[in-house]
Amino acid sequence: MLRFLGLVALGGITGGLAALAAVGFVAAVLWLNDLLLVSPRGRMMFAHPEWLAVATVLVPVAGGLVVGQLHRAIPERRPHTPADVIAAVQTRRGRLPPKAGALSALSGLVSLGAGASVGQYGPLVHMGASLGSAGARLLRLGRSEDNITIACGVAAAIATAFNAPLAGIVFAHEVVLRHYALRAFAPVAAAALVGHVIATNVLARGALFHVADPALPRPWEFAAFLAIGGLGALVAGAYMRAILGVGRLARRLPVAAPWRPAIAGALLGVVALWVPDILGMGQETLRFATIAGAFGSVELVVVLALKLAATALCLGMGFGGGVFSPALVIGTLFGALCGTLVAHLSGAQDTFVFYAICGMVAVTAPVIGAPLTSLLIVFELTGSYALTTAALASVTLASPIAAQLFGRSLFDIQLAGRGLDLSSGRGRAVLEDARLADLMSREGVTLRPETPVEEAVITLGQAGHGEAYVVDADGRYRASVTLADLEVLREEGQGDHPVSDCPRTPRPVLGPNASVWEAMRHLQEVTGEAIAVVDEDDVFLGVVFEATIAQAFLRYSDELRREEHGTG
Repeated sequence: MLRFLGLVALGGITGGLAALAAVGFVAAVLWLNDLLLVSPRGRMMFAHPEWLAVATVLVPVAGGLVVGQLHRAIPERRPHTPADVIAAVQTRRGRLPPKAGALSALSGLVSLGAGASVGQYGPLVHMGASLGSAGARLLRLGRSEDNITIACGVAAAIATAFNAPLAGIVFAHEVVLRHYALRAFAPVAAAALVGHVIATNVLARGALFHVADPALPRPWEFAAFLAIGGLGALVAGAYMRAILGVGRLARRLPVAAPWRPAIAGALLGVVALWVPDILGMGQETLRFATIAGAFGSVELVVVLALKLAATALCLGMGFGGGVFSPALVIGTLFGALCGTLVAHLSGAQDTFVFYAICGMVAVTAPVIGAPLTSLLIVFELTGSYALTTAALASVTLASPIAAQLFGRSLFDIQLAGRGLDLSSGRGRAVLEDARLADLMSREGVTLRPETPVEEAVITLGQAGHGEAYVVDADGRYRASVTLADLEVLREEGQGDHPVSDCPRTPRPVLGPNASVWEAMRHLQEVTGEAIAVVDEDDVFLGVVFEATIAQAFLRYSDELRREEHGTG
């Protein structure tokens, strides 16, 4: 009980630190936006409008140059994102690197401050997670507690940014932990509550946007909300594919990675001369898009297309930042476009905000893989049960369709590209992260190719093994032979023949970096007592016994069961 209460207290402390960091981060971004003439307020207050066009182009370029140099100090040469947080928790590695976390936060701050079309919530989530991981490392807690403190930092960041503690709690469980263990729920809830209190009472942070009490939608409009969900899944898919596609294209460009963000900044700045709405987080665009008549149909199409392209360009070319905020803007613009079209056809102008909100969740939920979080954000930001119910209609189709066509979320697609497939559950992810090098044994019987069959039978009998591994004088693996085959040769009077004449038994051969999951798949295809482990030059390193692989599977499964059911 004391250990549990201590974990809850640690969750509250982590939540407080993450909330303060989140508020400071957002305040710094807004200050930079005003200073660097990115925000509408900063542009209006600028005393020399003739220089405004020059600043619009040069500021993103300068920001891209700084970001590119920051990424050179990160081992992966890229900013860390929520995908890295998910990978750390799902593979039970934990321990987010503090240097990469700090540089990634700074990269996001510079990117957002310079007007890059990226989101603030990705850097906030990773920053909160890094603080949670640092606390666990400082107290020398285990991997399970580390995962919980990471989730605490994530929940506090979301609760602070959106003024939505319930959404923060659910996001941490739905996206990061991917289970609802009671042992994790209390610390995560404490972190979200502390973050919410700090944001609303101590620092007086306002809500992302306010929606007045809307008129109730007509029954037939729920069919339109469902249709928005289906179409929104396609918009979300286009958004995700665009980001990934630009990233692949950027890697093929004959330009060094540190210079790519500056190129993106130049293109962004030139387009922003005509459509400044694509700069930055787009909070003003988000607010105006929920107001009927604020944008015309053509304006909505133009800003929607350019915002999607600008975000894909900035993220794909290497700017630091998240995908959540742009998805909110793109989704709201898409919903507003649908609402405008419906109003032209039916005259239902009084329910315009429903369409904007439905579009917002229809695009955002598939991108982040969090339909429940998206619904709770709507409810906590608006306080409207009617709006939340309408949003539920859209999410009902959006998330399943997008998951079938594209993947559970952009984070999962990115991790799959790095070799971590979470589509089959956390158990498989853990086994794919476990390496055979940790299970390897030197107890396997090795024989030289020239060893007589008679001697090989005696050696295997004394060792108590049923198969041996033929290794030449240079230490290279040549084949596997079984005791049964050797016995047959001896009974046929070939006891003086070398084991190289023995029929070779087909056996899988794996490297030390192969995963336990891969080894288990090979064991389904053959019967034997072990798998030979060799390096890239076929030098024999040892064996991994079938029983050891089975024990590892049971151990990892039991650890996950105890962690997810609150007994570990």
